[in-house]
Amino acid sequence: MKDIDESRMPLLDHLIELRRRLLWSAAALGLAFAVCLYLAEPIFAFLVQPLLKAGQGKLIYTDIFEAFFVNLKVAFFAASMLASPMIAIQVWRFVAPGLYANEKRAFLPFLIMTPVLFLSGAALAYYFAMPVALHFLLGFEGNVGGVQQEALPAIGNYLSFVTKFLLGFGIAFMLPVLLMLLERAGIVTRQQLASGRRYAIVAAFAISAVLTPPDVVSQLLLAIPLVLLYELALIAILLTERRRVKAAAATDAE
Repeated sequence: MKDIDESRMPLLDHLIELRRRLLWSAAALGLAFAVCLYLAEPIFAFLVQPLLKAGQGKLIYTDIFEAFFVNLKVAFFAASMLASPMIAIQVWRFVAPGLYANEKRAFLPFLIMTPVLFLSGAALAYYFAMPVALHFLLGFEGNVGGVQQEALPAIGNYLSFVTKFLLGFGIAFMLPVLLMLLERAGIVTRQQLASGRRYAIVAAFAISAVLTPPDVVSQLLLAIPLVLLYELALIAILLTERRRVKAAAATDAE
């Protein structure tokens, strides 16, 4: 019992601590939102670069308030990304006192890996998946039965497309962390994950169908990395299992 964090608190103190962490998180989000609202135009200019690379240089809005609300949505989306490290720190500070010292050491690497994997997924979406998907989707322009078909994306629809891609890929890329946490908690084993590989592949395509726009190209661009990440998680779990076995053998030898 010596390795338990000694900062035990009664219920009221826990509620006060929760309130403090929520206030810090809200303050971080509010400050980030104010900054991002001021910079909403350059942020949106960054988000439209994949559309420009796909050959589309025009966005329209048909609702008089649409452009204004898009600025607010852009600011909130960017603020959520910007404030997420601070929010994660507040969650950790609230949860950490209730963990054993060895549990802290075990879970801290997962906390560090999460933003790295999320940013990796979002970067893959922005620099590769979105341009490919936009090239495919904008390829339907042209003459159809004597009628000229032209793509005129609205700014609200495009923002929804972008956020779906970035969040979908970012969240999906955290799959290894989730699987490793489940294995660490004893909910699943590596053998169970390996034997359920075929179901994981089906689940990867189902997840990609939910998190990406309804076209085959977008879904493949997410489903294939998901399958690869599943295999990567199995390898990482195998390595951590071997490390735990070695640590246990060293402890028994002492």
